[in-house]
Amino acid sequence: MFLRDNQRRSRKRVRVRKKISGSAERPRLSVFKSANHIYAQLIDDDKGITLTGASTLSKELAEELKNTKGRISKSKLVGKLIAKKAAEKNISVVVFDRSGYAYHGKVKAIAEGAREGGLKF
Repeated sequence: MFLRDNQRRSRKRVRVRKKISGSAERPRLSVFKSANHIYAQLIDDDKGITLTGASTLSKELAEELKNTKGRISKSKLVGKLIAKKAAEKNISVVVFDRSGYAYHGKVKAIAEGAREGGLKF
């Protein structure tokens, strides 16, 4: 049986989500990549709510993203923004959920940006 990339990622995602869960004290930092944008959310799985989110579409980043070249550097800015929003909500420790993507490139850049912003994984 041949699997498409998105099917393979979906299976990995399900396996990882069995083990990883976010709470109010330690929310889950979930990453999603589309063809043109990258998104990050802090999720409390106990209550089933999204605490905050950031993406390359965020209005707070619009000016900085215009002056930034490269998807990896833009992803790092998204990581810093999600860390800033988490600090506003008094969140300093999170669980990182890469959603089945390889920890490489844009996903790694979000994690590094979040760490630089003060989040601990």
